[in-house]
Amino acid sequence: MNKKLLVASVLMSSLSALLILGIVLIMNTDFSKPTNTIKPQVSQGQEVKNTVEYTDSKSFLEDKNFLDEEQPNFAIKTETVKKKAEMIVSSVAKDIRITIVDKYGKRISGVSFYVDVEGVGEYKDLDKDGYIYIAGIKPGEYEVSLSDTENYTSSGAVTIQVNETIQYEALEDIMYSVVSEKDIVVEDEDTKQADVYNDETEKTSITKSDDVVSFGIDVSAWQKEIDWEKVKAAGVDFVIIRCGYRGAKTGALVEDSYFYKNLQGAKEAGVEVGVYFFTQALNETEAVEEASMVLALIGDTELEYPIFIDTENTNGRADGLDKQTRTEVCDAFCKTIEKAGRDAGIYASRNWFNNKLNDEKLSGHKRWVAEYASTTAYAGEYQMWQYTSSGKIDGIEGRVDLDVSYK
Repeated sequence: MNKKLLVASVLMSSLSALLILGIVLIMNTDFSKPTNTIKPQVSQGQEVKNTVEYTDSKSFLEDKNFLDEEQPNFAIKTETVKKKAEMIVSSVAKDIRITIVDKYGKRISGVSFYVDVEGVGEYKDLDKDGYIYIAGIKPGEYEVSLSDTENYTSSGAVTIQVNETIQYEALEDIMYSVVSEKDIVVEDEDTKQADVYNDETEKTSITKSDDVVSFGIDVSAWQKEIDWEKVKAAGVDFVIIRCGYRGAKTGALVEDSYFYKNLQGAKEAGVEVGVYFFTQALNETEAVEEASMVLALIGDTELEYPIFIDTENTNGRADGLDKQTRTEVCDAFCKTIEKAGRDAGIYASRNWFNNKLNDEKLSGHKRWVAEYASTTAYAGEYQMWQYTSSGKIDGIEGRVDLDVSYK
């Protein structure tokens, strides 16, 4: 045999034997047994205990000294931390309005809050909407306190002055009562029926005469998207924008979904702006609410035209008002706007001014008359005239109301 092959064969046989021996040793070794004993150094008089090192990750369980049998039992303590609830209290006349909010100023719903009016009684938020309205309160000063609940603690009592008559002050808490159109059924709440006189001589395009100062339009969410640059280029000088309305069915205060978009677009295009609110108020208190909402929505925005209350036939909750009450509603709205330093006025048809309002009692406010004819037969003093609801203006899809101003 070749000598080199013989040496290689011997080496391979030796390596194989060593490998087999190693495997046998590993298989017969118990790694759970201690591998060594360590004797720690101790001072004289101290009991010496062997410390055992284990290589098995679970072998510590075999050490009866590892776990302390006298460990105490720990109970998890749970404690309910109460949130703060605050009251915003206001009054229009002979009433108290209470809005309950959290520390972020958000109205709290889903909780049955109780409030106590000093000398009057306790009232419950029955519908759990965070709002309590108390009518028929005698004039005077009252302390209102909020009771703690399981999850909320009151921040303290609030003092409110209740007056005999309306002061026409804007309500600072009104936006807590305003909803958006996504929260309502728009078809039920945003309604109206045409009651404007139309003799079919109306013009449906831009019209100006010697006595007309400027030409304008009025718009709302009904017009949807508007190209304000085209509107301005078409010759529109001003626009009266609807900022909101009160629901015809529920009476909810609703913000017009296109108000801010229209306001910004008109301003940027250089179109002068006024604002209107579509009323369904049943009394002076609700009229103050509506005016307060308008003032809150516009903030410090500069307006070139007045803020109008729109009163007309709507097939809604306010249609049955008598002439005196409807007049009081319009007057209260305008007085609240004017007390805040803004110009105010009333929009209505000629028939409405003549037959549904005590027109002479509203003489201190601006008037915007609707009559769809070649001229208006309204005999009183007015500053604006809506002469058609069938206008066509470049930049607006569909029909739009057209107006002239003598301002």
